[in-house]
Amino acid sequence: MSTTPRPEPADALGAPADRPRPPRMRADARRNREQILRAARAVFADQGPDAPLDEIARRAGVGIATLYRRFPERADLIRAVAIDVFTALVEAAREATDAGRDPLDALRRFMHAALDLKIGSVMPTLVGRVTIDEILEAVRQDAADPVEELLRRAHEAGLIRPDIVFGDITMMIVRLSRPLPGGGIPEDEALAHRQLDVYVDGLRPAGSAGPGTRLPGPALDAAAFKRFRGRVMGGGSG
Repeated sequence: MSTTPRPEPADALGAPADRPRPPRMRADARRNREQILRAARAVFADQGPDAPLDEIARRAGVGIATLYRRFPERADLIRAVAIDVFTALVEAAREATDAGRDPLDALRRFMHAALDLKIGSVMPTLVGRVTIDEILEAVRQDAADPVEELLRRAHEAGLIRPDIVFGDITMMIVRLSRPLPGGGIPEDEALAHRQLDVYVDGLRPAGSAGPGTRLPGPALDAAAFKRFRGRVMGGGSG
């Protein structure tokens, strides 16, 4: 499998390394920004992108004026949350790929990290507000690529059943990171991580129902997943 050069990394604000960077923020300003983005991620997951900004400021422990200084428009905050989540997802995928550990264990660690980011709760709420092309332009990397590499390594090592494809990894993360109906269940996150471990163990060759038995339904490889993601979020159809 040929390797392609990695894109230039983005800085902490999502600006590509080959573009002029904005002035470095003071430590307190950077901390406020991170708290706002973390709070917004949780509130958007719970209440959607039209949630009250006052609630986001309250959870972040900052005044509403501070929030507006950082993000003058709601659209600015929504875009920043999407880029922040996707940047963290890319970092988790790169860490797992570069660690040189057992590829199935690396895949497991990445999936748990993605679960903690609540990717399946946050990103669906932002559909129609930000496109995948906007996110990728800012982040300049795609978590799908290192995850596909991890999957290839696991296949080559014989650690997972041969009919497991890219979509079986990503779509399960999306499903498990959505909250249980009713909300407010304290054990929800812990249950999701437990169920993820059960699922990953089921990816092993011994998890096959029997010789020659293949999984039913559509099989989304990485290219098909990217097209699917583009249809859902807008853009990214290539």
